[in-house]
Amino acid sequence: MAQLLASDLDLDVDAADIVDFELNLFSIQKARWEGRGASSYTRRSWTTWPAATCRAHERRGRAARLGLSMVAMFDHEEVGSSSATGAESPIIAEAVRRIGHALGAGSPTLSTAPSSIAFVLSVDQAHAVHPNYAPKHESGHGPKMNGDMVIKRNSNQRYATKGGTGLVVLELARRAGLPLVQEFVVWNDCACGSTIGRSSAQPRGSGRIDMGCPQLSMHSIWETMGARDFAHGLALFQAFFDDFSSVDSSIEN
Repeated sequence: MAQLLASDLDLDVDAADIVDFELNLFSIQKARWEGRGASSYTRRSWTTWPAATCRAHERRGRAARLGLSMVAMFDHEEVGSSSATGAESPIIAEAVRRIGHALGAGSPTLSTAPSSIAFVLSVDQAHAVHPNYAPKHESGHGPKMNGDMVIKRNSNQRYATKGGTGLVVLELARRAGLPLVQEFVVWNDCACGSTIGRSSAQPRGSGRIDMGCPQLSMHSIWETMGARDFAHGLALFQAFFDDFSSVDSSIEN
């Protein structure tokens, strides 16, 4: 293997000069549209890519209307997020502290009390109903591809969504004229995965919600999601950056 790497590096390197290496294998097939009317899109590593793309596209050239907004994209979500650059690292807390210091010269509003003003969208993906495994979903809460964005809930607190935070997103979608957001609940007797929304080092006590686009074959080498869900996800993120402050102030606690 070291000899193969040495030859592929296209450098004047001998195999004996390679002390150590990390090697990851991945599919090199091109992404493609599938389904009737190109209704779905298939590619490798969908799990966090749609959310990251939507958020990056949304933030490009757009300023927050009120307050300070951030987009955070972490490494290693698939293996627990506990790495030095994962969501459980101090990256977000440190970023908020430094930004607060730069903008407010140590103002407690930004640097020491972010939990009172923060709202976090934890946007991973959601498991869509698979036709071969439909009983794995609760009958009234089975996300369908091209059925729009999904709010994820769990009574064992594996997801960060609460009643109030779910209401914020539902109202954002309503004001933006988007279709009704889908709801996802795992059977109570089934094990449930988790996301960075619950476990990350983001401001403690902040409002949080777990949501995402429905997809098939999550965590596999080849994943599929609906084209409509991607478009509506982008529109919902735009509504969040534009209208969150207005929606949040209109909700009575």
